[in-house]
Amino acid sequence: MKRREMLMLTLPLLAAPSALLAQQKAAARTDPYAPVEVPIREGFEVGSIVVVSKDYFLYHVIAPGRAIRYGVAVGQEELVWKGRALVGRKTEWPSWTPTPAMIKRKPEQYKKYENGMPGGPKNPLGARALYLHTPDGRDTAIRIHGTTEPNSIGRSVSNGCIRMRNEAVMDLYDQIPIGTPVYVY
Repeated sequence: MKRREMLMLTLPLLAAPSALLAQQKAAARTDPYAPVEVPIREGFEVGSIVVVSKDYFLYHVIAPGRAIRYGVAVGQEELVWKGRALVGRKTEWPSWTPTPAMIKRKPEQYKKYENGMPGGPKNPLGARALYLHTPDGRDTAIRIHGTTEPNSIGRSVSNGCIRMRNEAVMDLYDQIPIGTPVYVY
């Protein structure tokens, strides 16, 4: 095989990663909350999750200085939770029970679910949930979870939890082990 023929055969293989990155960037231009690989400040552990609430983005750190950025919805201003946590539990199609504070704030909306709602496509926690715990193991009552309202992404609408589109939380769920550090700013 001649050198020129060899080069022509390898060009598509060399272009594939570039084409994939270009595809991600094009999706991010049309939908700013679509997952896309981006640079991130160094110093976060590879594998960790960083949420910047005011910008409505969650970053999954995949390499030093690199992350996959996902769009999220966060808590209404007075309900935004900030701090450091660990993923203490993971659940597929989680059940949901509103907190007593939620029921008190909006009894007309939440009282009927005070005994809980089974997991499934109509459940507000969506397809997956990552339960955030304090470093000493206490449940914060904050979740990174899917949503039945994908149009809420990019807004401050929740009762404190971090919502993702179902396909995004399913992707993240498969990559995140129990004990993953989470930083919410």
